[in-house]
Order: sequence, then structure tokens, then C-alpha cells
Amino acid sequence: MRGSASLVPGPAAAAGAVARNRSPLALILLAVYAVVLAAVAFWPTPVDADLGRMLRAITRMVPVLTYQRIEFLANIALFVPLGILLAVVFARARHLVLPTVFLTTFLIECTQALVLPERTPSIVDMVANTAGGCAGLLAVAAVEAAVTAAVAAAHRRLTAPPPRETSRLHRFSA
Repeated sequence: MRGSASLVPGPAAAAGAVARNRSPLALILLAVYAVVLAAVAFWPTPVDADLGRMLRAITRMVPVLTYQRIEFLANIALFVPLGILLAVVFARARHLVLPTVFLTTFLIECTQALVLPERTPSIVDMVANTAGGCAGLLAVAAVEAAVTAAVAAAHRRLTAPPPRETSRLHRFSA
């Protein structure tokens, strides 16, 4: 059993392999996401302009869901993928994820203020967007922790020494 243990990768190696193997895909997805985000963020008119009737119906059915709360939650949801993708792309520099998310949302809001007169830039949007990026980063960290724990448990099972044999006499005398 000991001889085969060297063939089993440790938890850190397995977690690193997961991050390395997904980076090219993450870069492609990040590029696609950036195009979609730019379309939403720099659309000349508010993207929810045609949703007024539906939003009013939602707030009538669930009064706690005001337009401001729906918009805040939508902004969070819009930036969760950015946090996830940046966490995978910046696997060895995770400390750059939140500053990158914040800078992205700051540039979006500044561009809306300077170039898009029908759009309304907002600090509340910046808070929600950054919170969404943070949620994405935390989701990646949680999944990685779960994978690392599962791999470590499997590694311990595969590399544990076999149980000691005890004599029959010893088992019955205790």
C-alpha cells in the first residue's frame, strides 16, 4: 500500500491542477462576460426602461421588493460572474480581484456620468457591484475549500497504513 501512495497527489497539488486547467476557459469566459457587461453598462438608455410594468407588478405582489432593492440585487447579480472569473484568472493574485472589480465599476459609473446623459451614475451601484464581485470571490474560495477538504480526506484514506492485526486472545481479554 505504501508503494502506491506516491502515485496519489496531495490536496495542494490537486487544488492547483484544478485552477491551472480552468484558466484558458476562464479567460475566454471573462472576455465574453466583458462584452456583455459593456453592452449593459454603456447602453445609451437605462436597460430596465422597458421593464417598468413588470417591476411595478413585482413590487405590488411583494411590497418589500421596491424598485431600489430590485436594482441593487440585480447589480449584485450582474457582478458575481466577474468575481468568479477574476478569482480563477488571478488564482495566484487573489488580492487583485476586489480592486479590479471596484475599478471596473468606478470606470463604468464615471463613463455613464460623462458620456451617457440618460444614464444615472450612482455610488449605490458601485457598492452593489463591488458586493457582487466579492460574492463571486467568496463562492470560488468556498468551492476550492470544499474540493481541497475532499481531496485531503481521500488522500488520507488512500495513504493510511493498514489496520494492525491483533491476536484473538488480546481482543477478548479487554
